[in-house]
Amino acid sequence: MSVTAEGIPDVPRSPLADTVMERLTVGYAAAADPERAVALRAYMKDVAPFLGLTSPVRRSLSRTVLEGLPRPGEPDCAAVALRCWRLPEREYHYFAVDFLRRYVTHCSSGFLPVVRHLLTTAPWWDTVDLLSAHVVGGLVAADRGLTADMDAWSADEDRWLVRAALLHQLRYRERTDTDRLFGYCLRQSGHGDFFVRKAIGWCLREYAKTAPDAVRAFVTEHGQRLAPLSVREALRNIGP
Repeated sequence: MSVTAEGIPDVPRSPLADTVMERLTVGYAAAADPERAVALRAYMKDVAPFLGLTSPVRRSLSRTVLEGLPRPGEPDCAAVALRCWRLPEREYHYFAVDFLRRYVTHCSSGFLPVVRHLLTTAPWWDTVDLLSAHVVGGLVAADRGLTADMDAWSADEDRWLVRAALLHQLRYRERTDTDRLFGYCLRQSGHGDFFVRKAIGWCLREYAKTAPDAVRAFVTEHGQRLAPLSVREALRNIGP
């Protein structure tokens, strides 16, 4: 995937993306609810403006947008996602996230720079968490060579890349790289940001559904290094 001098991925040419974006912008805009948009923007801490679509309405419109279209290739996925992210309203970002979740298996490891851009542009938990668990996680599962990128993200200064590294194995279950999971948690155990501390607890809690004894032992050994929030989240379903 080519990038600009500023490190931003180029938007590939894609007739499919042209059709998607035309349908999407017309359909979403027609259903906008300005009053609800104000409330949503406030709830999401002003991370982006909203159109004010409810989730059921948005999903129904999205199905209409994609109706009759062929499956996308990697350039189509990149074009749709990047073009959606250029639009200010958050619902377009949600469409891109859902689109990538659906078609991540059509993308190679070279798609990771696109996802990195999405994670670090207008970032908030509503897009970061789904991209991390479903898109980043899918790419890494398909190409374990990307674990080197996860190692780098886990030590990054950007809290959202750290959160993405912590959460990318969220759906791996028995395939979880335990050493890497625990290592990331310890690496960021003293992090001052709420979203990082919460992610540490969340990924441990999720892994506890597969390996409760391992998580309990990890927390017992390293609990003094972990934030109380992380410990509470990790042990929520298994107890001390």
